[in-house]
Amino acid sequence: MRWTMVAASTVLFPGFVWAGGPTPAEILARAKAASGGGAWDAVAAVRIQARIHTGGLDGVVETLQDARSGRYVSRYELGPARGADGFDGSQPWSQDDSGQVRVEEGGDAREGAADEAYRTALAYWYPDRWPATVEAAPDRDEGGRSFHVLRITPKGGRPFELWIDAATFLVDRTVEKTALETRTVFVSDYREVNGLKVPFASKQSNGEAKYDQLLTVAAAEVNPTITEGAFTKPAPAAADFTIAAGATSTTVGFELVNNHIYIPVTLNGRGPYRLLCDTGGANVLTPELAAELGVKSEGALQGRGVGEKSEDFALSRLDTVQIGDATIRSQLAVVFPLSQLSDVEGIPCRGLVGYEVFKRFVVTVDYQRGTLTLTEPSTFAYRGSGTVVPFTFNEHVPQVEGSIDGIPGRFDIDTGSRASVDLLAPFVERNGLAAHFPARVAMVTGWGVGGPARGEVARAKSLRLGGVEVADPVVVLSAQKKGAFSDPYVAGNVGGNVLRRFTVTFDYARKQIIFERNASFGAPDVFDRSGMWINASGDAFTVVDAVAGGPAAEAGVKVGDRIVAVDGVPAAKVRLPDLRLRLRSDHPGTRVTLTLAGEKGTRAATLTLRDLV
Repeated sequence: MRWTMVAASTVLFPGFVWAGGPTPAEILARAKAASGGGAWDAVAAVRIQARIHTGGLDGVVETLQDARSGRYVSRYELGPARGADGFDGSQPWSQDDSGQVRVEEGGDAREGAADEAYRTALAYWYPDRWPATVEAAPDRDEGGRSFHVLRITPKGGRPFELWIDAATFLVDRTVEKTALETRTVFVSDYREVNGLKVPFASKQSNGEAKYDQLLTVAAAEVNPTITEGAFTKPAPAAADFTIAAGATSTTVGFELVNNHIYIPVTLNGRGPYRLLCDTGGANVLTPELAAELGVKSEGALQGRGVGEKSEDFALSRLDTVQIGDATIRSQLAVVFPLSQLSDVEGIPCRGLVGYEVFKRFVVTVDYQRGTLTLTEPSTFAYRGSGTVVPFTFNEHVPQVEGSIDGIPGRFDIDTGSRASVDLLAPFVERNGLAAHFPARVAMVTGWGVGGPARGEVARAKSLRLGGVEVADPVVVLSAQKKGAFSDPYVAGNVGGNVLRRFTVTFDYARKQIIFERNASFGAPDVFDRSGMWINASGDAFTVVDAVAGGPAAEAGVKVGDRIVAVDGVPAAKVRLPDLRLRLRSDHPGTRVTLTLAGEKGTRAATLTLRDLV
């Protein structure tokens, strides 16, 4: 969460492309003159202190910018949360609420940092500070005002637009398409500081006004003293966890439901509660669980997942999170409604744990034995025969270099996914995978925050993750236009249906994942054989999707039907995860009789399972 003074954060460079009218160089020269002219030549650094308001939360942010190199650092407090991020001249980094520090290595973060460094360095006026290509885009008219628009692509970054008021020649906004949204930063309320005109108000928007981020400058200092190491990644935080009785590891059993890992977690000394364990997930509580624990929640921020919609979430704080004999202290938690996910899972889903646990411990997931072991990183030394795969961080998620059928890409490793491999829509389009996989079945393939995920199911020949190879995996060619599966920087998301073939050790401290084959390694990868997606709905199951020409549709099952019995057993006595497993794992040719309740009463439908891919 960072705000950068746009007069010190909207920049240009060599490689000008001109299509008539004022040239980009002329527009930029007039913009510099309008905002202070030669006074900018003496600016080496800027410190901004500002008030921030977003999502019903208020806070403060302080930003230090090195205008000569593009380095920057911001520190913020917002409601119950605090943190920092920065760029040290070569790599972006972030520090979360509990002091955990991470180098940001995902494509979105790296290109975004290059753009921010370019703007911070005022490189649109001083091209020698950061190379870029600058093009003149068509002028725009809006609200009775006219704007010159420049399209800028910094070296190592991505294109963004710089809008300059044609009357005043002051910068009005920047527009940048990030991985998941188009982000516009409007600036206004220009005031004079040391002969410079700088904006004292900023609004950052993704087009949904309720989530706008508003900043008001309280103080602006030109050429403050920069201390040694001001932009350097902070040192690791002091340990905020313990394992009882001086032990160096602890093990808990887990329940595998829909390929999701559920573990018992004690919160603030109460529980244990059954929570989903997700490699990159935040600490999440349902509003009902937050109320039961008596924790205060604040704000209404924007949360996204694999679905195309977003949901509001609030922030709260937990005194302790305990897993087995391990206890983590003072944890920020997200309060988020998960009732829809409970219907999808078929069991109550009261919350999640993930990144905050994986970041502190070496975590070993033994899918065959159903155990999860947490080990202090300083005491961990691997001596097995598994395959060690290095990874980088894509925000909270471990990401490895790999390939699908020899096509290279970066793959997120996600215990929070039930699937084998989801190939993200931009990767699918960029590599022409619709033609590569001619035999495909279109349907709802998953569900998460924001609703259903849709795609086309196919079968690949090979998935490679570093030195690990899995043969004949089922892949989903995502059709998502919004949400996590629309990220252009990620090739695919590898989920539980691949991971369960291994004992998987996540070593975040050393940025490595260790894969040890288990008894399931050579088992065929199978997909749902019924051709439908169903969710729990009270004492029944609701049909959300039925593939045209699939077994369910051929038996007369329609979207909206309610399944009230399976082979004569009332749906209330059938667990949805067990039914899903049966529809996927029972042999082709198996007949399943469903009792359906629809608009015209109750009827029976007998479907014959078969492979769809």
